[in-house]
Amino acid sequence: MNLQRALVFSLLLAGCATAPVPRTYPAPTATELLAALRTRQAAARGLNMETRTTSWLGGERVRGTVQMLVERGGNLRLEAEVSLQGTVAALAVHDGTFVFVDHQKKTFRQGPATPGDVASLIRIPLPAQAVAAILLGDVFVPEGSQALGVGWEAGADVLHLQEPDGAQLWVSLHRPAPLVAAWDVVGVAGQPAFASSRWRVSYEDLQRTDGQSFPALTRFAEPGRDFDDGVEIKVRDRMVNPTFPADAFLIAPPPGYLPQKPGG
Repeated sequence: MNLQRALVFSLLLAGCATAPVPRTYPAPTATELLAALRTRQAAARGLNMETRTTSWLGGERVRGTVQMLVERGGNLRLEAEVSLQGTVAALAVHDGTFVFVDHQKKTFRQGPATPGDVASLIRIPLPAQAVAAILLGDVFVPEGSQALGVGWEAGADVLHLQEPDGAQLWVSLHRPAPLVAAWDVVGVAGQPAFASSRWRVSYEDLQRTDGQSFPALTRFAEPGRDFDDGVEIKVRDRMVNPTFPADAFLIAPPPGYLPQKPGG
């Protein structure tokens, strides 16, 4: 994505005013955009990625290689490697439960996969299905969500959705050319019910595989924070829709590792 387009999308997701950018195609309906999003979700079911990720780990800002296995339903396996140290931490989420292993402290945690637990390795404190969708390059839309309308901001159509629990989503989609049927997801914002601010995602440097676009760079910002203080995921290598072994999302704490104390 060129610099001008990246700036447009960054301003869009930051909520800043931008110069008007005209549509080059007829205005889509909410039904059309939601159908395009569902089509992409059906086509992109899983990923095997090597990334260069910057995030918060153990209260410190850490940059390192993170190997990622991602399954659309919310199964995850993330392994973080730091230069001169090797693998420092691993997280697995499988069928709603998690295991987090800290190889530096030789400790582990396990149990139901709450958003806080899912964020143990990469600081994206959302349910596992939502994190999986972000890593896949789009957004998790719960069944029963309703479309509230379509806006147009800074060169992208913005699909406004409301989830059954009252949470809201804004999905920014861009049509790369008037005659191209597929839509690119370029950003997402989400606001939990009764919350006053939004978490945000920016998908940049889009690359197309099997008709679907995937970001080479993903940025995540927690509510009230800037992208510079959030998570940055740069993809080095990516395999779309791999076949996962049966135990791909299972991790057993190594012998001798101790249960992590609360707050540890």
